[in-house]
Amino acid sequence: MKAFTHLGPGSQVPGWIEALETEAFGKPWGDLDGGDHLWAVPGAGFARWQVIPAAREAELVRIAVGPAARRQGRGGALLRHSQAVLKRMKIDVLYLEVRVSNSAARALYEKEGWVCIGLRKGYYRDGEDAALYRREL
Repeated sequence: MKAFTHLGPGSQVPGWIEALETEAFGKPWGDLDGGDHLWAVPGAGFARWQVIPAAREAELVRIAVGPAARRQGRGGALLRHSQAVLKRMKIDVLYLEVRVSNSAARALYEKEGWVCIGLRKGYYRDGEDAALYRREL
């Protein structure tokens, strides 16, 4: 697997990530602000986190792997790498939200030690619920 790259607050998001975000989520999130950190395997996938150092928490706001790189363990590798760096940054607790219907993502999160802690009813624009996950480092 290629090396991981890191983009921190104030960084511009590369075009390939914006294209992958558009494909996966409908539109890109934008450049990195404040506590945003993004780890990527160039051309393969990325994980974007909102980090709140004072609370020692971070939220996974987006993770995506390109079609050609799927089913190769890249999503899990992105999670493990970014979580290890967050732990070195003294982050203790992680959160994320995912569509209840996204069984592949939910299986990955649970395999990687995340625990479903609840639901947000009607969270998405189409009315689907979001499953809330938490992981301690």
